[in-house]
Amino acid sequence: MKFAQINNKAAIHNATQMGHPPMVCVAQDTCKGKAIEDAILLKKLLELSDSKTEHLPGLLPFVPGMPVILTQNIATELGLINGINGIFRQLVYHEESVSAENLSEMFPNNTQYIRRPMYALIEIVKSKIECKLQDLQPKLIPIPLVEQTFRVDVADILPKDKKPKSNQKTILSIKRSALPLVPAYCITTHKSQGQTLNKVVIDLKLPNETDDIAA
Repeated sequence: MKFAQINNKAAIHNATQMGHPPMVCVAQDTCKGKAIEDAILLKKLLELSDSKTEHLPGLLPFVPGMPVILTQNIATELGLINGINGIFRQLVYHEESVSAENLSEMFPNNTQYIRRPMYALIEIVKSKIECKLQDLQPKLIPIPLVEQTFRVDVADILPKDKKPKSNQKTILSIKRSALPLVPAYCITTHKSQGQTLNKVVIDLKLPNETDDIAA
């Protein structure tokens, strides 16, 4: 099971334990300045691994108390850098942007999708912000939306009956606006480098294709 799937399942489980419907932020994707209207293409883009989208996830679940990792440099001088850990506390969003339309099989039918988030309040203990921000608890930092552009070959993600004709361009440049965060219930050894963790569970089983490398 991939890390994103494990994190999604953990978020869904914790939301259920709290008696809340899962809450998922939806990235805003555009191509050549226009919103993407093809529902199949949009779904495929939102479900892409963040490793292929400049580390901006298309569908980002949130649960109060969820561990997260910042995926972009927001303010290096303040310690808000790529890879720093935090705890999600609250999402601020436009209330009219909440939708119950099921965008992905990864989440249950009662999921609430937030299409227009404004910022997430993240508790970051290691930030270098020494003063308390107005109306916020100490170490509680508002993390804004970030824009990144990535390229994707739609021939690789669309079903055969939806693929462009052979003479049509299949590589698209997509601009994404999203919160630069990913859940951190489960992380790779790469992302754990330099961190101090109280407790960890390590899965030492490797995929077959990496056996030779590990050896």
